[in-house]
Amino acid sequence: MKCFGRNAVSGEMIMVEGQQGFTAVDPLLGANAREELPWLAPGFIDLQVNGFAGVDYCAPTSPIEEIGRSIRAQYATGVTRLLPTVITGSHEVMAGALRRLAEAKEQLLEGESMVGFHVEGPHISAEDGPRGAHPLAAVRPPDIEEFERLNEAARGDIKLITISPEWPGTPRYIEHIVRAGIVASIGHTKADSQQIADAVSAGATMSTHLGNGAHAMMARHPNYIWDQLADDRLTASFIADGIHLGRAFLKAALRAKGLERSVLVTDAVMPALCPAGDYRLGEVDVTLHTSPDGDVDRVTLRGGTRLAGSALRMDRGIEKLMQLANLSLAQAVTLATSNAARAGRIAGRLRGISPGEKADMVEFSHDAQRQTIRVQRTWVAGRLVFGSTESAV
Repeated sequence: MKCFGRNAVSGEMIMVEGQQGFTAVDPLLGANAREELPWLAPGFIDLQVNGFAGVDYCAPTSPIEEIGRSIRAQYATGVTRLLPTVITGSHEVMAGALRRLAEAKEQLLEGESMVGFHVEGPHISAEDGPRGAHPLAAVRPPDIEEFERLNEAARGDIKLITISPEWPGTPRYIEHIVRAGIVASIGHTKADSQQIADAVSAGATMSTHLGNGAHAMMARHPNYIWDQLADDRLTASFIADGIHLGRAFLKAALRAKGLERSVLVTDAVMPALCPAGDYRLGEVDVTLHTSPDGDVDRVTLRGGTRLAGSALRMDRGIEKLMQLANLSLAQAVTLATSNAARAGRIAGRLRGISPGEKADMVEFSHDAQRQTIRVQRTWVAGRLVFGSTESAV
């Protein structure tokens, strides 16, 4: 790897060299610092992606080669590292999906991009609203023995678990998984203030897609959204697609958490990047609706309006952070890179484009007036995985 561009976080004109890791990041001076150089950013990280490009990560039968294709499709959006996410289902289905993902991680060249797995459920709220699109019949209380069986199926690669603190015994469960090196995240919950506080004291450090997986109507205060926004020990992930969260809430939530404790996720599901129509996610029937204005599509439970994951791409999410929340390019990129690495404890990705870090990088153009970006090239550990060997500039 050797390329030139403008660092999207610092704004500096730089020359970057690397193999598996960055070996040199040097400033460009004089005539070499051309305004038309492309933008360079650390590779994007998605901590919550349930499927993509027609491939369902929650299905034990997804072909391994198709999992690889879905990851290559994400390279075109700038994603270089991800946590494939398995949602609530029967133990057999969840274990089977994790087993298949672990096999893909070991066998595929693209497996390097899977830095672990996110298990979203099954220990979530059973109530309509907080449960979201997760199947009610499969919701169940925390079970340490079940966690051990699921992690065995995942070959020890579960990295993040979303749980609702409303269940008795949740603090003990969180303490157990945190000792195992796993990030505990609060989500799909109706927990009260004390239950949330107890979960954080036990070691929970994240909130999963805060503002979603919630009741349509709730008390003004206190409620579980305010409690999580107010706790500075929690980093919150947000689905910034303009559908899951309104502009006002997104702006207010980012201010409340602080940008340093905020992370962009897609929560993408299998129909993302597919034609409009009916699909099946694990045990749930959904419909992908194409946006008439060419904006972000939406996924709903079939025959209804309840959202069931998203069709968001990470590059579009960065655009939405700029367009809806008035973030700068540098701020939006940070939410999708170093913040995500810190929240997900992803080694080698904490310091951005710096010597010694993993050579994950995205080259893109940026239209400042329209607040859009277009990915041109993507590298994973110094290996070009999307785009031409020649720069687009």
